[in-house]
Amino acid sequence: MVKIEKYAAIDIGSNAVRILLANIITQNGVSSYQKNSLVRVPIRLGEDAFTKGVISSHNFNRLVKAMVAFDLLMQVHGVKKYAAYATSALRSVTNRAEIVQKVYRESGIKIEIISGKKEAEVISRTTFSSIIDQQKVYLYVDVGGGSTEISLLKNGKFTDSRSFRIGTVRLINNLVEQSLWDNMETWVKAHLKPYKKVNILGTGGNINKLHKLAGLGEGKPLSYLKLFTFYQELSSMDYFQRITRYKLNPDRSDVIIPAMQIYMNILLWSKAKSIYVPKTGLSDGMIRELILEDGKKLLKI
Repeated sequence: MVKIEKYAAIDIGSNAVRILLANIITQNGVSSYQKNSLVRVPIRLGEDAFTKGVISSHNFNRLVKAMVAFDLLMQVHGVKKYAAYATSALRSVTNRAEIVQKVYRESGIKIEIISGKKEAEVISRTTFSSIIDQQKVYLYVDVGGGSTEISLLKNGKFTDSRSFRIGTVRLINNLVEQSLWDNMETWVKAHLKPYKKVNILGTGGNINKLHKLAGLGEGKPLSYLKLFTFYQELSSMDYFQRITRYKLNPDRSDVIIPAMQIYMNILLWSKAKSIYVPKTGLSDGMIRELILEDGKKLLKI
């Protein structure tokens, strides 16, 4: 007998707010999931959080409206279970309690503001077995607007994770000191020192977009050379040229440059020559977490 249910993952990030709806398919006591739809709303909470320390009334109201819309969307889809996680932006603001309370009053959605450590752990629960070789060592890098999560993957298992306060929205606002870069470099080099060769797995909207622009098929890595070429080309354009020539969303056109800087630095520190792009992230990890919380056995795919 096959049973199909719907779960939802709401990711309240620094550059956008998104909801992932997924079909949970259970057969013979084992569950798997398929992405049903993804809705992304470009509310840049990090712009307020990292420069003012509070979410402005404008973005506060936009967030509440987005959560009301997400609640209606979940009702229409018949979602059985959901999780709503807020990351770096809401972690950083003084009015976070007020935001969480009002969102709950208006929409019924309970937001959990998670730590950087938990964010890295949830992201590390994503699956990409079609890409990885269990005999190899990987560095899993997720670049967001407020932070970058890095995890070490060895023998198909995650052994260590760390969250760094280096993100695209912070970078475009000149809020990242050199000491933070130094800390990230030290961590990466120290954890990779025992290994002769490492592979990079990159997730996040920016690296997904670059992989798509490169015209690469699923499972094909994006080389450092190609990434550097994109960096030179896109950096030479202004904000509007990137939107018109590459059809980038307005809220992607500025943050894609610092995202490339982060990925290129990690490639250089690790001495890796390319980056694999499995197209998974926090929302995928949240769905897997919900499945396991229900006591279901998750199919390894």
